Amino acid sequence: MNRTTMLVVCALAVTLCAGMAMASTTPPADTLKVDYFSNANTAGAPDGTVRITNPGTSGTGLCAAIFVVDVFQEMSECCSCFVSPDGLRTLSVNADLTSNPLTGVTLSTGVVKMVSTRASGTTCPIPTSLYPTAALRSWSTHVQNSNFSITETASQDATFSYAEQVLLQNECHAIHLDGSGKGICSCGTGD
Repeated sequence: MNRTTMLVVCALAVTLCAGMAMASTTPPADTLKVDYFSNANTAGAPDGTVRITNPGTSGTGLCAAIFVVDVFQEMSECCSCFVSPDGLRTLSVNADLTSNPLTGVTLSTGVVKMVSTRASGTTCPIPTSLYPTAALRSWSTHVQNSNFSITETASQDATFSYAEQVLLQNECHAIHLDGSGKGICSCGTGD
């Protein structure tokens, strides 16, 4: 009886410690932005854009770790782009975010996830190890279905969990290991 009680207490302690460790690794708020694109690479439709700015509140340059996801929830492209304090980076949906898909299938609709993360000087390494740092802001134009009219909205803040961070890092790492140069998005213009 004593041995069983001790095992139950130890199991509970391990579970609580694991839960506390997981909670302590939760990324800070205001680090994940989510947006969508539609009618990309569609004949007659204009190109969509994603604009990213660093308001300078972190006191340093940051990286926008970008992950492009297709309609089947599979990562198609990823990259990391430097944005200086008070800088503006503009990316083309057609040329920068969907022109080099991992599978070779060019996307017309999908999701863009952007993580505001620490830079290494003025360079941004492949986003396989994220160090979330709050600050970046982004806006996207959306090409509407019926008449290809364009709307623009701020990207939405989303809760960034540790599980999502690990998933994004691992999928991007796999793209860089196995893609032979495919699946790497580009950073557009500006900084």
